[in-house]
Amino acid sequence: MKILIADAFDDILPGRLEKFGELTTDFNDLATADIVLVRSKTKLRKDSIDAAKNLKLIIRGGVGLDNIDVEYARSRGIQVFNTASASAIAVAELAFALMISVPTRLIEGHEGMKAKQWLKKQLKRTELMGKTLGLIGAGNIGTELARRAKAFGMEVIAYDAMLSEHEVVELVDFDTLLSRSDYISLHVPLLDSTQGMINAESISKMKDGVVIVNTARGGCVVEEDMAAALESGKLRAYAVDVFLSDPPAEDCPLYGAPNVIMTPHIGASSKENMLRIGDVVVDIITKFVQV
Repeated sequence: MKILIADAFDDILPGRLEKFGELTTDFNDLATADIVLVRSKTKLRKDSIDAAKNLKLIIRGGVGLDNIDVEYARSRGIQVFNTASASAIAVAELAFALMISVPTRLIEGHEGMKAKQWLKKQLKRTELMGKTLGLIGAGNIGTELARRAKAFGMEVIAYDAMLSEHEVVELVDFDTLLSRSDYISLHVPLLDSTQGMINAESISKMKDGVVIVNTARGGCVVEEDMAAALESGKLRAYAVDVFLSDPPAEDCPLYGAPNVIMTPHIGASSKENMLRIGDVVVDIITKFVQV
């Protein structure tokens, strides 16, 4: 059996996979690979899947499956899995860090100090305690973020089209979430139903001065509308780890917008998470070969 490791995983993973067969990192070996491991960089669309004549199993190290044509792969009898539960803590911690950096004025304070500016009087802070966090998506990551937000004294509500009840947060409809939230954090996959869901219309239903955090997918927001809302002051800040492409295009409107905090798609990149992803990958392949 041949396993193609198409993207970067933890350094120790290849050693853990040697017992299952031949390993390769050369994408030219796709045609003869039985198993392909990807993260977010490699795209497995119809043409790639057609070229993979021996392919039986695809494992996406991470949450979203939008870089894989899942329906077509399964129509070809290819099993597709992700490692959704492994990444929950890493992404939730980054989302919380991005969120708390806004009211603490952390970025402005740091940049001022590096420029030898003492901005003690200028940087007026606010607190998370007593504010309402609205989660768009209340799965593994959203739930972990909810627990952290509640520990800081926040009220947490959520909209999730897939859920009718939740043990940690109050579920509300989409418009209610938009109107009640002081902070909004996205935790949904990129689907037809979520593409561009944060746009000029949905932003108009939000409170003035809302903060939006996006560690889900760049395509869930309309970047031009986000930039316009930041310029007008409707949005207090946009803290984002995901973009329409990695890296963003040179003309990405967020580059020139005020009050944007950006990180380079590092949500799932913690050392601990990469080890957890490896555990799940090994478990999936073990079960696969035993069938």
